[in-house]
Amino acid sequence: MATTGAADFTTFDLPGGHVPDTGPITEAERAVRRDLAAAYRLCALFGWDDLIYTHISARVPGPGHHFLVNPLGLGFDEITASSLVKIDMAGNVIGDSPYRPNAAGFVIHGAIHGSRADAGCVMHLHTEAGMALSILEEGLLPLTQHAMRFHGRIGCHDYEGIALTMDEQRRFIADLGENAALILRNHGTLTVGRSVGHAFTEMFYLDKAARTQLMAQATGRPLRVPGADIVELTVQQWLDDLGVSGDREWPSLIRKLDRTDPGYKD
Repeated sequence: MATTGAADFTTFDLPGGHVPDTGPITEAERAVRRDLAAAYRLCALFGWDDLIYTHISARVPGPGHHFLVNPLGLGFDEITASSLVKIDMAGNVIGDSPYRPNAAGFVIHGAIHGSRADAGCVMHLHTEAGMALSILEEGLLPLTQHAMRFHGRIGCHDYEGIALTMDEQRRFIADLGENAALILRNHGTLTVGRSVGHAFTEMFYLDKAARTQLMAQATGRPLRVPGADIVELTVQQWLDDLGVSGDREWPSLIRKLDRTDPGYKD
């Protein structure tokens, strides 16, 4: 993979090539494609997109160790279930897609899908709040109920330049560990979920927690930090709820999208 040159990301190639798909798309894959396309459209609706950059990936059900990611060149509001690109862990594009994925998307998402069996979906964004949080040395503080969801469940990865080298994958995986989220220093944020809906919900809470912290810090007033016992209690309450929630927020988001932007299903 090339690692030099200007920021024309179309010049950076994946390590693999094209290989044929071995069978028809299953109903399980179609469902994941629809959910992933919906996540992209919702990001655009929420103002979380960054022109054609950043990426959300989802594991394809089945034994193939494939995952889906956005095609480089399409805005989040243009992505459909059928335009998503399927790639394997070697960087091969699976099937006859005319698109290529973002190389940085393969480096980041391939690393996580290859190392975390629980990573049904990986979501990486450059929101203003996420980038501002990534600059702060203290990272995310347990100041709000939303922030406490991530206490002890969030890692940090130091900035090494645009993620275009396979060598960075080892450090990326180590810094994420088994956490639900990662702050990419001087860069943005990332969440990992068992499903698209789960990863999206984690990102919603993370971004809201970041914005709230930044607003509080901007006042210059002393910050009221709850006691350690309350923080630990709240973390456990969140974890207990996550175990039984069944991604209950996701259907309401799908209904919202179906009313305003149903073309994601195509």
